[in-house]
Amino acid sequence: MKTSQTTMNMPAADRLLGIRRGIEKEGLRVLPTGSLALTPHPAPLGSALTHPHITTDYSESQLELITGARLGVQECTDELTEVHQFVLRNLNDSGELLWNASMPCRLPTDETIPLGRYGSSHSGRSKSVYRMGLGHRYGRRMQTISGIHYNWSMPGVSSDEYFALIRNFRRHAFVLLFLYGASPALCPCFVEGREHRLQPLGDGKDALHLPYATSLRMGRLGYQSDAQSSICVSYNGLEGYANSLHEALTRPYPAYEQLGVRNPGGDYNQLGTGLLQIENEFYGTIRPKRTVKSGERPLHALRERGVEYVEVRLMDIDPYETVGIASATMRMIDVFLLHCLYSDSPPDTPQEIADLKHNQHLAAEQGREPGLMLNRRGQQVSLIDWAQEVLQQCRPYAQALDAANSSSDYTAALEQALARVNGSEITPSAQVLQQLSSEYGNRFIDFMTAQSAKARDALLHMPWTAEQQSRFEKLAEESVAAQARIEAADTLSFEEWRQRYMDPASLL
Repeated sequence: MKTSQTTMNMPAADRLLGIRRGIEKEGLRVLPTGSLALTPHPAPLGSALTHPHITTDYSESQLELITGARLGVQECTDELTEVHQFVLRNLNDSGELLWNASMPCRLPTDETIPLGRYGSSHSGRSKSVYRMGLGHRYGRRMQTISGIHYNWSMPGVSSDEYFALIRNFRRHAFVLLFLYGASPALCPCFVEGREHRLQPLGDGKDALHLPYATSLRMGRLGYQSDAQSSICVSYNGLEGYANSLHEALTRPYPAYEQLGVRNPGGDYNQLGTGLLQIENEFYGTIRPKRTVKSGERPLHALRERGVEYVEVRLMDIDPYETVGIASATMRMIDVFLLHCLYSDSPPDTPQEIADLKHNQHLAAEQGREPGLMLNRRGQQVSLIDWAQEVLQQCRPYAQALDAANSSSDYTAALEQALARVNGSEITPSAQVLQQLSSEYGNRFIDFMTAQSAKARDALLHMPWTAEQQSRFEKLAEESVAAQARIEAADTLSFEEWRQRYMDPASLL
């Protein structure tokens, strides 16, 4: 078994310099009034089906901005900034903003939230049907929550080692929720007609919150469902993980069977009637990933070629950062993931999995509460003490990354994290609540609209060259042509294509 926190298991500098990270950042298109924009995906941005950097997530109104896998944090930040600049230059004519918050803007009725549209190809149409299914299963409002996914890999890491990292990440995820959670409040429209435990901020007309919340997005109001709570996925290795996901993808679920794949008029309700339609429907704080080939199921790709990288999925959009995430935050995630990879990682158990869910909900909904206790191996331990312990164990990795990069940036990111643990009032979640009350009269929409406008103005004032404009216009044109080629290549009927894609044999 590996010994933890020793220089013996510190990766060599060349491997540290081989770390790649990429960002996928969701964000709603919003009117200047703070209401959801119901317009189609802007044509100048290209095809949402095929553009490498600009697509949509659940809704036609929900952009997803994507960087490549970059060797440096600064390169990743620069690319994310550049994609934002191009998007905002195209939104500016319509006056639309990119919502710089995880919890959504002012929403219309559930059925009015537009689903993402990807053209007439079978693959494009299946994406829309999948989203229709998500709407039936969980409601469309839940899908308008936005976040940041951080994709991370390092050379020479095996599938078993990635799963060890994942187990430790899940054990210590509460640290990132405490440090970077930025969604302690929301617009009351989000929970209209639903039971909830939120408290009014002010008179409660314009904002609801939990006083010590860090990330309502990652609590019980976020990506949760009774159906998915029955899935018990173990992360002890690729085979066990794949088998448990396979079972969830192929197990019929009575409520979804009753809904049916198609309605009596022939329109599609969902892709399938299993507990999960496809792999992406399984919510989690972190996922093992493998790049897929055209038409290939993600689970088959994982089984066939192993884990290629991990996708960290619990990061909120930081409303104080123009692109939603700071470079220092990205560096701290790098350090944290190295700590997870190189520390002892015993197998998980059903009891620990239950404890981790409990800890996640507590950290998300009450994380800044003084004296808050979490479950650790049958004992109660203070969140603050445990977080300090984890961060101190991260120090050798921050120092190693600084040595490899000839910088002090990683240690500075760690010191910032420690300062937040020692003074929760400087966390983003505490700052959001403080500013919401002191400067915006407890009006969530007004506050986040102002933050979104500040981000837009800052990005539009940055230099932008004719070469950058031309490059992005070319990418948009190429994506439209690529979509047309995909549409022209379809030969089967959509139903034949769907049945082939959903065949359980394609998962093996």
